[in-house]
Amino acid sequence: MSLKTILAAAALALLAQSAAAETVKIGVTPGPHAEILEQVKPIAHAKGLDIEIVEFTDYVVPNAALDTGELDANSFQHEPYLVNEIEKRGYKISKVANTVTFPIGIYSKKIKAIGELRDGAVVGIPNDPTNGGRVLLLLQSAGLIKLADGTGLKPTVADITDNPKTLQIVELDAAQLPRSLDDTDISAINTNYAVEAGLDPAKDAVLREAADGPYVNIIAVQTARKDEPWVKILVDSYHSDAVKQFLATRFKGAVVAGW
Repeated sequence: MSLKTILAAAALALLAQSAAAETVKIGVTPGPHAEILEQVKPIAHAKGLDIEIVEFTDYVVPNAALDTGELDANSFQHEPYLVNEIEKRGYKISKVANTVTFPIGIYSKKIKAIGELRDGAVVGIPNDPTNGGRVLLLLQSAGLIKLADGTGLKPTVADITDNPKTLQIVELDAAQLPRSLDDTDISAINTNYAVEAGLDPAKDAVLREAADGPYVNIIAVQTARKDEPWVKILVDSYHSDAVKQFLATRFKGAVVAGW
């Protein structure tokens, strides 16, 4: 073996040792995103990447923390939300992989079926443009409201052109929506918060988004770092058969693989 070959092998060994010691901080919201990443951890560890999970209780801070470098990645949002945040705040953040889909559901303590909704009912929806918009589209699909043409994936309450039941739509922080059920007739709740609150999206929702919509969740990193080796390890670990099997067993269709 030549000296050049020996030196190359030694360099590769040092790189492998460095990779084995690498730790990344990944931001998630509580509930399914955190649970899924716990399943990813041992798979990534076996590939030389240690994951530290950092939980956030809202949707704004994880992107801000990623943009400033407090996090190495986050896994909590769908792509339309990230695109909106980048447009609004100028973040240098990029999607690197799809993760899972959480069909958003509408829940109630007062009715058992969406057809029972009374005139003048109070409707809670998320106050961020993308999730609020997807709920308005869901309400339109059920014939409860009509939206102006051409609003795309981010309609707002101002885009409602017909409201035959005179629904009173209240915009709330997404994390507060499970607690709003005592005060609203129906509330639209993201699946991660629904599961955390003890709701079963597959059984308890009175209206539910189709699973094949455009709202697949993603892993995001700083744009400047998207080609770093650990990113591929993270994505490959997430996109494993073991994680897919966990989704099927744990969530029974409430959360589905998006890759």
